[in-house]
Amino acid sequence: MPTVETVKGPVEVDRLGPTLMHEHVFVLSTEHLQNYGAGSWWDEDTRVADAVAKLNAVHAKGITTIVDPTVWGLGRYIPRIQRIAEQVAVNIVVATGLYVYQELPHQYEYRGPGLLLDIPEPMVTDFTRDIVEGIAGTGVKAAFLKCCVDAAGLTPGVDRIARAVARTSVDTGAPITVHTSAPAQSGRLAVDLFAKEGVDLTKVVVGHAGDSNDLDYLMALADTGATLGMDRFGLDLFNPTADRVRTIAALAERGYADRMVLSHDASCFIDYFGEHLDAVHNAVSPNWHYEHISDDVLPALRVAGVSEAQLDQMLVDNPRRYFS
Repeated sequence: MPTVETVKGPVEVDRLGPTLMHEHVFVLSTEHLQNYGAGSWWDEDTRVADAVAKLNAVHAKGITTIVDPTVWGLGRYIPRIQRIAEQVAVNIVVATGLYVYQELPHQYEYRGPGLLLDIPEPMVTDFTRDIVEGIAGTGVKAAFLKCCVDAAGLTPGVDRIARAVARTSVDTGAPITVHTSAPAQSGRLAVDLFAKEGVDLTKVVVGHAGDSNDLDYLMALADTGATLGMDRFGLDLFNPTADRVRTIAALAERGYADRMVLSHDASCFIDYFGEHLDAVHNAVSPNWHYEHISDDVLPALRVAGVSEAQLDQMLVDNPRRYFS
């Protein structure tokens, strides 16, 4: 039986169960937290306890796995996630890669083929180590890769990162989740680049595809073999829940339930708003949390004509196939 790496070790893919395919435990800037968080909006023990409570709550709703694409650029710190994983029943699957919209981090700018330090692509080296050996000495192995192709498109930095992710996927077999901009339809660029690099597109999730209601765009992506990340439920400022539901129902009716996964892109804490996070959540995105799909979206999809078998495909079968 194939297995997938989780924070607590390998799990048989048939035991992943209902899976939210794009959630974060924390979204943080390490420097922001270290310089301005303590005593203001961050207390480690409080945040860890809050994360444990939220993850146990979604597990009680029947979700048994969350897939967390928190990489460099979003504050990945595995020891903190290990501490949380020890206290929850839900599986947590973590990633390697880079969250960058335009420019490379300086740490990769001068190292690589043909650069000042002419060495093999260091991103491939680093990403592969995370997958094969584990992350930063923790022993926790990344199970998939993450990069971004946002509205700015394939800038030189984004292009190099995406190709490093593609090459690592081809070398290791690890699947990919790519952040995209639905308004800019940048998923087309990402899928095209991955195809040219030899990536198996059935192992690619086009993140945030669900911000679009353009069925032609979404079907064109899915027709490549890629999976559509219908993964921002609760972020109504990008696309209201009712529209997201209608789009998924329309795609399911057309036979695409085997190429969609569901999620919120939520987190237990995101530092974008500092001490004002709760006020922003309450005013702008009160449903942006792990339980919205279980409580509200699945019933709405059923009313819209999506069958139980199709829901199982999106929540269980497609994640299992992605990690197999």
